[in-house]
This record gives sequence, structure tokens and C-alpha cells, in this order.
Amino acid sequence: MKQARADVAPVTLAVSRRSWRPVADYVALTKPRLNLLVVATSAAGYYLGSPAGPAALPMAQAVGGTALVAAGAAVLNQVFERETDALMPRTRERPVPGGRVEPHDAITFGAVLATSGVALLALAANFLAAALAVATLGIYLGVYTPLKRRSPVSTLVGAIPGALPPLIGWTAGSGGISVGGAALFAIVFVWQIPHFMAIAWLYRDDYRKAGFPMLPVIDPGGSRAGRQALLYAAALVPISLLPSAVGVSGPLYFWAALVLSLGQFWLSARFAAARSDASARALFYGSITYLPLLWVAMILDH
Repeated sequence: MKQARADVAPVTLAVSRRSWRPVADYVALTKPRLNLLVVATSAAGYYLGSPAGPAALPMAQAVGGTALVAAGAAVLNQVFERETDALMPRTRERPVPGGRVEPHDAITFGAVLATSGVALLALAANFLAAALAVATLGIYLGVYTPLKRRSPVSTLVGAIPGALPPLIGWTAGSGGISVGGAALFAIVFVWQIPHFMAIAWLYRDDYRKAGFPMLPVIDPGGSRAGRQALLYAAALVPISLLPSAVGVSGPLYFWAALVLSLGQFWLSARFAAARSDASARALFYGSITYLPLLWVAMILDH
């Protein structure tokens, strides 16, 4: 009897693990780590845009709707790029190119997520926030995704939907688009370019194999990628100060933003001067540290 129990236990555990695997694959399709940035920036936008302070439930509904739209866009993007994803070591084990989720199932899943997110924004926030979410989907899937295979300009186009979540949050919280929301959009838009240049350099071999004409692919020396990173990091210095100029935040944020943005500029200058994996990695980690610290300073000094 004791031996029989020992034989049964591993089988039960194996079945349990197999039953959870499809769930894990569908979760992976939504890119949850990347979606954390969407949640954070849309929540910050809602908080900063609420004139009388945010109410918990409407804020949660607006942020949840934005996150659903971003998750749906991520799923559908992976369906459209499954062939190129299969060519890159970094992405070939994703659920769709890895064969664990069928494309038509992923399309249905992504469409349900995106539609639910737009509907939630329209019903719980306002139609303008929902319209911005639809614009996010349209630009990301209809313009950025096909352009990615044709031109390095796709990086700039992709930065537009990447910068819309804080504006969606602001619009949901304030009821309209104003100069404060535009400032948040501008900060995230400009911030993305040095961040993307660092990623493009670090994964240039993968992009080359997949046929994506990123700047480090068409210019292997990296001088163009370095100049782009430096140019947008320079623009980020004055743009990051806009929330203080338009009354979203105060003087403490101003000085914090100035120090952080000068640090980002210095990292971009290092990368532009000596294109290497080390300088690109430093710029990448600096950029993912920069944005959360900036949001925290903005909220604390709101």
C-alpha cells in the first residue's frame, strides 16, 4: 500500500503542472512585465489629472481598461510577428511561435482583451479616454507593426502608443486632454527613444536575423543609434521640467527631474561616444530606473 501511494503522487503532480501550462502561456502572451509600466503610468496620469483627488473604484476601472487594451495589443502583435519571432533566439520560445498557442486562439484572446478594455474605459471613464485607447491599438497594430519590417522610423511611430497610457489615465481622471496630460505624453514619448536605442544595440544580431531594419542593423557602427539616443536625451531635459512649468508639480520635482534627466543625458552621451554592450546596458538600466523615479517625484510634489 505504501508503494502504491508513492507511485500515485508524482503522476498527480505532473497532471497538475500540465493543466496549468496553457494558463501560463496565455498570461505570457499579455507581456505582464511590460504591462506593469502601462499600469503605473496610466495610474499616475489618472492621479495627476484628477482635480479633487482620485476615487479608488473609477481609478481602478480606468487603469484596468488601459491595461486590458495594452495586453490585447501585445497578444495580437505576437500573432502578427510570429514568423519573425521564430527567427530570433530571444523570442522564438514565445507561446505562438513555440507552437503552444494556436494563432486563431491568440487572435480571439487578444481581441476579447482589447475590446473589453475599450468598453470599460467608455463606460467607467469617458469616450475620449476610450478613443485614445482605440488610437493606441490602431497605431500599434496597424502602423507600427508592419512598418517595423520596412523602416527604422518605426521606432518613432511605436513610441506614440507607448506614450499614450499616461494620457489615457489623465483624460479618464480629468475628463479631457489638457497641457498637463500633453506634458506627460511628451515625457514618455521622448524617454522611449534612448531606451529603444539601447535595446536595439544589445539585440542587433537578433534583429538582423529577423530582417528588422533597426538603426544598429543598417548602421552596424552604431553612430546613428548613438546620435538618436543623445538627441532625444537632450530634448528630455527641458521636456521633463514641463510638469513644474504647467502646475502639475512643484519646485522639488523640478530639481529632481533636472538631476535625473541630466543623468540620462550623460548615459546617452557615453553610449553615443563609445557604442558597446556595456554602455548600451548602462543606458538601458538607467532608463528603466529613470522613469519610475520621475513619476514618484512628480506624484510626491503634486
